[in-house]
Amino acid sequence: MTTYFWFRRDLRLEDNIGLTEALKTSDNVQCIFIFDENIILELPNDDHRITFIYDELSKLNEQLKSHNSSLRIEIGKPAEVWKKIIDEEKVQAIFTNKDYEPYARKRDGAIRDLADKNNVKFHRFKDQVIFEENEVVKDDGDPYTVYTPFKNKWLKTFNPEEFKPVSIDSVTNNFAKSTFDFPSLKTIGFERSSIKVKPYTLEDLEDYKDVRDLPFEDATSYLSPHLRFGTIGIRSLVNSVKGRSEVFLSELIWREFFMQILYHFPKVVDNSFRSKYDRIQWRNNETEFEKWCNGQTGYPMVDAGMRQLNETGYMHNRVRMVVASFLCKHLLIDWRWGEAYFAQKLFDYDLSANNGNWQWAAGTGCDAAPYFRVFNPESQLKKFDPKLNYIRKWVKDFDELTYPEPMVEHKMARERALETYKSALN
Repeated sequence: MTTYFWFRRDLRLEDNIGLTEALKTSDNVQCIFIFDENIILELPNDDHRITFIYDELSKLNEQLKSHNSSLRIEIGKPAEVWKKIIDEEKVQAIFTNKDYEPYARKRDGAIRDLADKNNVKFHRFKDQVIFEENEVVKDDGDPYTVYTPFKNKWLKTFNPEEFKPVSIDSVTNNFAKSTFDFPSLKTIGFERSSIKVKPYTLEDLEDYKDVRDLPFEDATSYLSPHLRFGTIGIRSLVNSVKGRSEVFLSELIWREFFMQILYHFPKVVDNSFRSKYDRIQWRNNETEFEKWCNGQTGYPMVDAGMRQLNETGYMHNRVRMVVASFLCKHLLIDWRWGEAYFAQKLFDYDLSANNGNWQWAAGTGCDAAPYFRVFNPESQLKKFDPKLNYIRKWVKDFDELTYPEPMVEHKMARERALETYKSALN
């Protein structure tokens, strides 16, 4: 009988709760990853995230070889893949780690039903978060919708002794002895992207608070894609940063806050968290949206951020706030348009964080910036990139006559946004 461990958002052997539990339970654990056609068929054939995932899976396969095992790669719709495996083999159990997004919950429900019908045990474990949906809630059991009290409860509840990284050292003999062929990227239906993920760093965290808002300093950790796809475990990470940078830790808590918002209020995928904001009359000018996407707005900080995103899959966090506010407030373009564009481009795309942050910028979300807060791209530039170092790095034509004039005047756009929001909310 074979026990399977199904990798998803946890591409690592160490500090992997579900994998560790599978190896403790069975002496014949086969690891598997499924390229989900419900997702990958919508992606460009040179998607940079697929290249990253593929390379991480290749590393996993090499690690498994050292244990006389291999990684099984399948391509298809998960329910169909699992039905085929269960029909053809004697499967004792499927172990995996939880995913809290609406699609993932629906997918896992279907696999659980399939497993139940075939007397296969289906086990899921908390792994990608410290606290999941119902572990940090109000005293009456309701979910928090404001970040600060959530954060305070999170910190009060957290006990480092309960969240130590786990190890597979004592159970590595329990990997299944297998020699599955590892497919080429072309076999999966993709070609290698020229955009590469950056290695993360947790050095100099003590300075993070002072330099995190300066885009040219390049002082961010580049951790987010690794956290998104699970090449580092959250327990290892939190234990590494706690006590070194409370500001950095608070960013990790924001991540879990948005995850539990998405879990408890799945309507936010398509609608404003605060329903009255669905009445906003967006202008949704497609030509203006294209200029924003291409970094041709005439506002240097907006353009630098969008060009950095298009070229690298990254955008500095401070700049993300500026470009999002500009789209929603200056251009009055629906936040969902910006959210969808970021979903296509960001290396660290995560539905809950992307949705939560876009709704924050638009003023439509829980604990959002008030609608009357309109970032001034020019004053943001003077404050956070006064020497124009970040601008000149990404806007190569900044000093050329070809660089466009501002596509909209700030004062007029701000007043137009305020009037539009007021009209919707009255």
